[in-house]
Formats: sequence, structure tokens, C-alpha cells
Amino acid sequence: MSIDQIVEQALKDGYLTPSMEAEVGRICDMSSELSIEEYMALDRLMGALLTGEVIAVPRKQFINVMEELVISRSIARVAEIEASSTQSLDVGDIAAYALNRLPPLYATTEEGANYQRQKAREELQSLINEQVDAALSRYLDRPDFFPERQAIASPSQDKSVLAQVSKLLEGYAPGFEQEENVFS
Repeated sequence: MSIDQIVEQALKDGYLTPSMEAEVGRICDMSSELSIEEYMALDRLMGALLTGEVIAVPRKQFINVMEELVISRSIARVAEIEASSTQSLDVGDIAAYALNRLPPLYATTEEGANYQRQKAREELQSLINEQVDAALSRYLDRPDFFPERQAIASPSQDKSVLAQVSKLLEGYAPGFEQEENVFS
């Protein structure tokens, strides 16, 4: 859509949606110079917004309370496991797996979020625990891909970037460099 079309639509409907606003912003950002018609359309839109003829619809903020609850549970369980083993776990992977198997609990206000939290703790906490535990189990049972890979540097090795890259290249092309250094 062009700026003219967006402004005409906003004037016709009486409101400017967040997507319409974003499209106008994108067009303005992409264009090195706007035409006179585009400036006039933007001026008409600004006037209509100032007079109240067009209302800018606010962008709604959503809170998914389930994310908070699952991440909290995941962090607690990962901490328990990492404290008693040498394994390092990815909280994000575990939480995402569990969240994909749980219903979302969205709220648009803090009051609504508090209600959803309370409801989830009363009605869904056992399901949350079950899904996080299933995610942990799945994560721990996954195969170890590319076990032959090595870290670029270990604590005992040189940590400079140049030394690490040199070591990496040496691993991929052993014997590539000659004994003599041409640049010395």
C-alpha cells in the first residue's frame, strides 16, 4: 500500500491501525525522498489525528503468564540438575518444549496477569510441572551430535583470537603452512 492509500483508508475508517502506522514508517524509512503528494497525504493524516477525525489505535501489549511460570519452573529444575552433575542444560530449549505443550494464558493488564497467575497456580501447576519434567527428560535423552567437535580454546590454551583462529584453521588444513615463514 502507498502512503496515499493508507491515509485514504484511515480517513474513511476513522482510525489508524498499528499495521497502517508501521507501513507508513516503513515507506518513509525506505524512501530517500518523499513526493509532494506523499507529504500532502501525511499532512492530511496529521491534521485528522490532531482534530480527532482519525484515532490512532494503540498497540496492545500482551503478557503470556504461562511463559513466566514455565521459565521459573525450568530454571529451578535446571539448577537442581546442574548442581548434582556436570551437565549444562539450555533453559530456553526446555521452556520452549514445555510451552508448546501447554495452553497460553494471555493478559493485557497487570491485574489480568495476576488473575491468570493465580488461576494457573491453582489449576495448572501440576500440568506445568509435568511438561517441564517431560521437556527435561527429552533434553537429557537427546543424542550427542558431532561428539568429535572440539572447542576453539580451553582454559589452558592461548585465548587470543588470532591464536584460536590459527588453531582452528590448522585443524581443517593440517600441513598447509610450510616450515619457513615467507614474511619473516
